[in-house]
Amino acid sequence: MTDRKTELAANLAKVEERITAACAAAGRERESVTLIVVTKTYPASDVRILSELGVRHVAENRDQDAAPKAAACADLPLKWHFVGQLQTNKVRSVVGYADVVQSIDRSRLVSALSKEAVRAGREVGCLIQVALDAGESARGERGGVAPGGIEELADLVAAAPALRLDGLMTVAPLAGEYAGRERAAFERLMDLSTDLRRAHPAATMVSAGMSADLEQAVAAGATHVRVGTAVLGVRPRLG
Repeated sequence: MTDRKTELAANLAKVEERITAACAAAGRERESVTLIVVTKTYPASDVRILSELGVRHVAENRDQDAAPKAAACADLPLKWHFVGQLQTNKVRSVVGYADVVQSIDRSRLVSALSKEAVRAGREVGCLIQVALDAGESARGERGGVAPGGIEELADLVAAAPALRLDGLMTVAPLAGEYAGRERAAFERLMDLSTDLRRAHPAATMVSAGMSADLEQAVAAGATHVRVGTAVLGVRPRLG
């Protein structure tokens, strides 16, 4: 193995141990949690190594990084998730590679995604990003819609051609009542997921938890965790 492959394999094994232990503690099957490796700022060569090591889900948050990387790795059996705030002028590019967009937070974005997915002949999975630091109708510091806006957006996605409503996503908030209370935040997301599934039973995906708080997310019931630093290392500063 190359040094980098050895490093990534060791890091992946540690993350796998953490997820397995968290599932055991929560009385859950390991297969009930999917690991998504967030590869932002890291090269396509790392994505290729991760694929060799068995990773099947990768995520990016900036289209300018993701598009060339996805193109360079188009031969790999990967599912690409877009997890960053998405501007409508980037939608056409993102639809070209993203299997799931986890950051749906406004109606204009739903319309743009649907139009481009139809044009590209693709079905794109969508998660409503929930901002637990927002008021009932505001948006969050890091994007996302307040809990009160989930129902309307979910109905829009479900009715939009070429889009599939998969579930909910959140980032542990840095402000508001859930700041520093990751487990409580993720449990709130699970309650919102239960509400959503009454109207949309197939929207079962709950994406929550990152390198520092994946255990709390698994304990709350998350189906997907998004881990970057714990697998790839501390990211170099940009610019």
